[in-house]
Amino acid sequence: MLLLRSLLFYFGVLVALVVYAPFILGAIVLPLQPRFRVVTQWTRFSLWWLEVTCKLKYRVEGRENIPPGPAIILAKHQSAWETLVFQRIFPAQTWVLKRSLLHIPIGGWGLAVLRAVAIDRTAGRKALQQVVEQGTDRLKRGLWIVIFPEGTRMAPGVHGKYNIGGAMLAKKSGYPVVPVAHNAGEFWRRNSIIKHPGVISVVIGPVIDPRGMDTGEINSRVEAWIEGTMPRITTLPT
Repeated sequence: MLLLRSLLFYFGVLVALVVYAPFILGAIVLPLQPRFRVVTQWTRFSLWWLEVTCKLKYRVEGRENIPPGPAIILAKHQSAWETLVFQRIFPAQTWVLKRSLLHIPIGGWGLAVLRAVAIDRTAGRKALQQVVEQGTDRLKRGLWIVIFPEGTRMAPGVHGKYNIGGAMLAKKSGYPVVPVAHNAGEFWRRNSIIKHPGVISVVIGPVIDPRGMDTGEINSRVEAWIEGTMPRITTLPT
């Protein structure tokens, strides 16, 4: 039944994506804020359909920590689920991601329409400069920036290296950092079709003001908070 429910979920979101495609492309003529609302209607449907088909819900702790203006979200990365739910939890946003994702049919169009910062991970310092320059531009335009400092999806219980791109963007731009922990990988596992029923926990941490801190200190504080929070919300046996 888990496999059948999961296949039904994927069928529904793919059909919906095809239906939404003309609206996604048409949204390019709109200002960024309404553009985000149009493009992410597919996300709203997908999360509802996930709950209907796979009985997978979520709860959010720490909404009071969301600042009133644009900020940089530095979050744990365990699955594709968080890329969807952040669009429902936080204001209009875009993401720092690998350039190849823009080549995905229809889905990549949506990322391009929302002005994603698409980097070449092998470019080293040039990629960091791109994150700072384009990320600052998006923040000034009123968009939030989502960055997964571990760079790729990590299995539950795995602690990856925290890259400095997000911390450097905070240092150079002066915009605050919002750390986020979650346990989505326990239910929506990497490279697995099956979606397990349950309730995903999302915890939004206190805002980190980058003023007066260097890049390494910002990164260390983000890592300490996220990894320190993970054991509290992890439900798998250790």
